[in-house]
Amino acid sequence: MVAPFEIRPFNEVLGAEVVGFDMRVPLADAEFDQISKAFDRHSVLVFRDQQQLDPASHIAFSRRFGPLEIHVQKKFLLAGHPELLIVSNEFRDGEPIGLVDAGKYWHSDLSYKPEPSMGSLLHSRTLPAEGGDTLFATQHAAYDALPAAMQARLGPLTAEHSYLARNAAQRAKSTLRPDLTEAEKQTVLPTVHPVIRVHPGTGRKALFVSEGFTTHIVELPEDESRDLLAEIHAHQTQDRFIYRHHWVDGDLVMWDNRAVMHLATGCPPDMARTLYRTTIRGPVPVGPAP
Repeated sequence: MVAPFEIRPFNEVLGAEVVGFDMRVPLADAEFDQISKAFDRHSVLVFRDQQQLDPASHIAFSRRFGPLEIHVQKKFLLAGHPELLIVSNEFRDGEPIGLVDAGKYWHSDLSYKPEPSMGSLLHSRTLPAEGGDTLFATQHAAYDALPAAMQARLGPLTAEHSYLARNAAQRAKSTLRPDLTEAEKQTVLPTVHPVIRVHPGTGRKALFVSEGFTTHIVELPEDESRDLLAEIHAHQTQDRFIYRHHWVDGDLVMWDNRAVMHLATGCPPDMARTLYRTTIRGPVPVGPAP
């Protein structure tokens, strides 16, 4: 069956746009399979012209890929639709309506969970006249470009990922990010994952550490861990691995947290930017075979 939409790969290191697609319309299994395979292949899919997308349809489409996560920052969940996290710099009655400082560091969503996110879907609601771009860095290509000796060195290593450490660092910079209750903190305790993970859909290897959530490499002394992570971070965010997404009205961007990191570049504070995000739970990361 040929889907009534078109998938057009970008002339970039990763990504493709999906045109002629209405996310409000339920997909047949064959059409969903086409989207799913394109997602594994391209890592970032840009669904154009989703201006009329409603929260329920956003959630329903996301749920086709797996169970959805409820973000720990409950203050910024959309009323009536807790599967949607509000990412926004807008204020109402002096209070932020969403996470103001979300994504201003390279990271893979929910890498700090025992079962990190397999994918995220971010829908544009209000866009600024300038700025607000999102950068995506392919960690498949970053791994492939490593010298063989470095690949071999990283293969058996594991690293700790911590939301609590990142949240504390963000709170030190801004009072707009709420602290967590003790009960909430228990749901985001630090976890350990392979430094290299194998993509379950393609079998490709990818770097799985980030400046956002990785605190240290478990098997190394503190100074060696710090130096190696700095070397990895400098490598994995080179321009040759990056697709820069300039948001257009109606865009919904879906990205593979098993294969890419992303970074929000920010926009002028006097320009409103609001987006809604669902996050799909993924599998436990698996490292390369010994």
